[in-house]
Amino acid sequence: MSWIKTVPYADADGKLKTLYDRVKGPDDNVDNIMMSHSLRPHTMVGHMTIYKNVLHHSGNTIPKWFLEAIGVWVSALNGCDYCVEHHFAGMKRLLANDPRSDAIRAAIERGQTDSAPLDDAQKQAMAYAEKLTKSPQDMVEADVVALRDAGFSDGEVLEINQVSAYFNYANRTVLGLGCSTSGDIIGLSPNNSDNSEDWNHS
Repeated sequence: MSWIKTVPYADADGKLKTLYDRVKGPDDNVDNIMMSHSLRPHTMVGHMTIYKNVLHHSGNTIPKWFLEAIGVWVSALNGCDYCVEHHFAGMKRLLANDPRSDAIRAAIERGQTDSAPLDDAQKQAMAYAEKLTKSPQDMVEADVVALRDAGFSDGEVLEINQVSAYFNYANRTVLGLGCSTSGDIIGLSPNNSDNSEDWNHS
């Protein structure tokens, strides 16, 4: 599950049990990425607050499936199979077009999002996410201008930035602690976007 000790749901009590009850999925399943925070529950609060508000909030205007696609791309660039598997499953469910989803994943696996079945604006967003992930020190204002010129509002630029940044954080949490997908239910997410306090996975 991970390289550090974690507290399983059955052994949790107090604040940790309360948090697990907020993030759990079917059959009291808690994703290993969340369980990795169990020795410092306050860090789970921080992680879930960012995750829910960045990726699963009704205030976002970019389609959630595409925000998930950015997450899959960033995770692939970082070699984080855990997040690729979880978020590709989420993207595929949301897009509800298996051939297109599979083609997007194939392009990501080739490292060539320009060949993915995405529109030009979405491809520009993927290019921004790639640069921010691989060479953040080289980011310049022109990178934002390119997104704006592609048709994204400044608020949507912020969404793209925050999703890219969040997945870099999540990938390093997973990779640095050795989280595996063993025991996880792949592809669950907190789908109640209208309530930022609802973290339950379904």
